[in-house]
Amino acid sequence: MKFLAVLLAAGMLAFLGAVICIIASVPLAASPARALPGGADNASAASAAAASPGPQRSLSALHGAGGSAGPPALPGAPAASAHPLPPVPLFSRFLCTPLAAACPSGTEQGDAAPGEREELLLLQSTAEQLRQTALQQEARIRADQDTIRELTGKLGRCESGLPRGLQDAGPRRDAMADGPWDSPALILELEDAVRALRDRIDRIEQELPARANLSAAPAPAPAVPTALHSKMDELEGQLLAKVLALEKERVALSHSSQQQRQEVEKELDALQDRVAELEHGSSAYSPPDAFKISIPIRNNYMYARVRKALPELYAFTVCMWLRSRSDGTGQGTPFSYSVPGQANEIVLLEAGHDPMELLINDKVAQLPLSLKDTGWHHICIAWTTRDGLWSAYQDGELRGSGENLAAWHPIKPHGILILGQEQDTLGGRFDATQAFVGDIAQFNLWDHALTPAQVLGLANCTGPLLGNILPWEDKLVEVFGGATKATFDVCKGRAKA
Repeated sequence: MKFLAVLLAAGMLAFLGAVICIIASVPLAASPARALPGGADNASAASAAAASPGPQRSLSALHGAGGSAGPPALPGAPAASAHPLPPVPLFSRFLCTPLAAACPSGTEQGDAAPGEREELLLLQSTAEQLRQTALQQEARIRADQDTIRELTGKLGRCESGLPRGLQDAGPRRDAMADGPWDSPALILELEDAVRALRDRIDRIEQELPARANLSAAPAPAPAVPTALHSKMDELEGQLLAKVLALEKERVALSHSSQQQRQEVEKELDALQDRVAELEHGSSAYSPPDAFKISIPIRNNYMYARVRKALPELYAFTVCMWLRSRSDGTGQGTPFSYSVPGQANEIVLLEAGHDPMELLINDKVAQLPLSLKDTGWHHICIAWTTRDGLWSAYQDGELRGSGENLAAWHPIKPHGILILGQEQDTLGGRFDATQAFVGDIAQFNLWDHALTPAQVLGLANCTGPLLGNILPWEDKLVEVFGGATKATFDVCKGRAKA
């Protein structure tokens, strides 16, 4: 930036010098000939010019020997003319030459007109201000010149410490030698010097960090790779130890999770079997009642529980599809309903070779039903508290009826309904000898006695009807202990079975 300031200052100095010369010539041009009225003749102009010798000397000094206040008189010409000549310009050009005469004295200024005095004073003050400005610019330029010389000396000292390849081959000139500041050649030389100096500074800035790195502590340099190798060896050892620890943990986890993996595989196999069974179902659409409960063996822990609680009943009809696998040793207990204080509120039971029995509030009625084979059979039992009337249906046909079975006894609410086990207490104490073995489907319960026609429609699969108290729905039945729930349409599946 300083170099640019120097260039600008040089240009300004040249411009200011020209302006000073032009302004200094203006008061000298205002000669008395200009102040004369236009009607004066040449003789009057000549006498007026002779009365003021001071300005004539200044005018001759400004224009040289060839200048004059007016055109010279030709020999033989008349002294005056009746018609005045038009005023001739006093100056044809401006020349910047040193002034030989000083400024007009006080006496001469007093003789001049008041307007000219004010103009002269104004021009003198302006010239003085311009001179002061020129002096200040010259002082600033000299200070910048000293700064540039100092920087040039420092640059030379810096270059002397660099390798020879980085030094310039030719001698370095002083870019700030004394000379005319308004010279174009000097301005170009300054621009070249600025660019060269900037390039040298850039090279020095690039080379100094490298030299500092090369010159800083060369002796312990071989120790750096040794310390680095030691650190790398230490890190490699730590990494290897970490890898070995992780491998040991992986092996330990593999051994500990082997048993869990086997259990998961078993569960997956069971799920796959379940999916395969669903995929090979009888129909693409499975209604919520198209399923069955299977109890494969006789025990005291396989059963299904109905999640819905029963209300108080004064009559009921319970229907279901049964397929026994007891091999003639009794059907066991297809279902049992117990309430607090009465374990045998409603029980359907076939123990051993005894006939099937219906228990209501521990009252017993033998039913003329036979389920000895392994086929599907539709069973319906209706009961009403009035006179204890009951009816038993098998495959849509009325097999028997009776009365006085827990007459006028209402079925208590909020009990537990279990499929496949007989309850000795509320919801528990199952007896394996009384367990049901086989399949149960379409277990429905109504709060009234169905008509024989309705029972026949259910048995023939011509009039499907869900229980209004307890419908056969998948979400209402939960299996336990190994009992399974599978998709099954009894009306289509019993023919295949």
